[in-house]
Amino acid sequence: MQPVLAELTLTATIGIAIAAFLIGGFAGVILIRLLTGGTIRAARRDAENLRQKAIAEAEAAQRKAELEIERMLVERREALEHELDDARQQIKKDQGRLQNREDTLDRKMEQLSNRESKLDTRDSRISDRESELDGREKELDESRSQAVKRLSEISQLSIDDARAQLMDEVRLASEHEAAGLRRSILEQAEASARNDSREITLMAIQRYAAEHVADSTVRSVKIPSDDLKGRIIGREGRNIRALERATGVDVLVDDTPGVIAVSCFDPIRRAIAGEALQKLVADGRVHPTRIEEVVESVRKDMQDRIRKHGNEAIMEAEIRGLNPKIIEAMGKLHFRTSYGQNVLRHSMEVAYLSQIIADQLGLDGELARRCGFLHDIGKAMDHEMEGGHPAIGMEFCSRNGEKSEAVLNAIGGHHGDIPATTAYTPIVMAADAVSGARPGARRESMEMYVKRLEQLEGLATEIAEVTEAHAIQAGREVRVIVDAHKADDDMSFLIAEKIAKRVEEEMTFPGEIKVTVLREVRAEATAR
Repeated sequence: MQPVLAELTLTATIGIAIAAFLIGGFAGVILIRLLTGGTIRAARRDAENLRQKAIAEAEAAQRKAELEIERMLVERREALEHELDDARQQIKKDQGRLQNREDTLDRKMEQLSNRESKLDTRDSRISDRESELDGREKELDESRSQAVKRLSEISQLSIDDARAQLMDEVRLASEHEAAGLRRSILEQAEASARNDSREITLMAIQRYAAEHVADSTVRSVKIPSDDLKGRIIGREGRNIRALERATGVDVLVDDTPGVIAVSCFDPIRRAIAGEALQKLVADGRVHPTRIEEVVESVRKDMQDRIRKHGNEAIMEAEIRGLNPKIIEAMGKLHFRTSYGQNVLRHSMEVAYLSQIIADQLGLDGELARRCGFLHDIGKAMDHEMEGGHPAIGMEFCSRNGEKSEAVLNAIGGHHGDIPATTAYTPIVMAADAVSGARPGARRESMEMYVKRLEQLEGLATEIAEVTEAHAIQAGREVRVIVDAHKADDDMSFLIAEKIAKRVEEEMTFPGEIKVTVLREVRAEATAR
């Protein structure tokens, strides 16, 4: 209400100010007339008229303002009464809702009271039931004690002895059942895994065609005549000593006509000595100074060839981003053999097989190819450093810019020296085994071959239930015959698994060896 009155008062004040302004204007006009020569009386008369007129107008404006104020007050009063009516209606509605809510709460409280009374009744019943069960439990304990005591008197066994006897029987029965269940589960899992692995491996082998091994670890140089052989030996052997000193190899001269053998554990030095000897034979000039010149020339030539073989290998395998030292090390593998298999060609085979297997499994084929290509790089320097070639190769590649964890783990773990941290390490292990075990990949001496077969049969016959063991299929399978009275079918499965585990732990062999256990029951009868 006060803001409305203030607004009306402001309106009246403005009207009075306008009237005063008009009066002042008329007075100014009269003054101008007086100054321009009008008479004072006329001026006073005009001024009085103007004053009367201004007063009348001001009173009219004031009455008009008062009427406007009254009208606005009436309108405001009506609006306030309307708002009060709305507020009263809203309050009535809220009161109705509150009343309904109170009624609902009352009903819920009544329901809760009924539920509490029912729960109290149920609790009392449960308490009575628990008391009854406790009494029955005590009766059962007493009955059990009496039964145990009676059984002990009848069987003449103590409780601990009876428990131990029962546990032994349960253990034997459980072991037998567990063996059968384990055999069934493993047979199903092996059948499924064998089919998948066979499909992937056969596809990898079929898609990759490799040459058979033809390199030899012994370097022989043909000599056209015995006279030239004597010149190579030199007076009191000085030429041979100069050649051995310059190359670091052993030159073997025996009674075999037309042949001189070069022996060295380092294939690079052996290759340098062999080529230098061939050049000396072709040149005919053999003396210590000439030998040193030829050896130095061949050594420089060999470095170029090593880099060439390394670059050709990475181009063929499509490996990118390798350090020049790694490329040079891979080139050295061209002159290294393992069981007669060229290590560089073996690395190429493993690279391609790893890629094919990885592609079949939905993994990164390019990364798998890189892992397989570098897995045997340690063989390029294992004759210069201590340790196995996996650890040497991993440390060498890590030092020369190879940052991939998958590649480093595959190099260091492809023989199981360190745990596999990525899926690419077992892929390289499988590809390495396939490359080494494929027909024609490697040569094995007869003595080592026979020794391996004897060791395989000996491991099988050391099992108590085994009566005979025969290695077949060039040592790829061992047939084991067990005593049917000492082992049943489930035990035969455990024997096969035990033999396979011992073969894995105690023997070194390429590829895989299958263990087959045979159990036969023969029934005989004589008719007379």
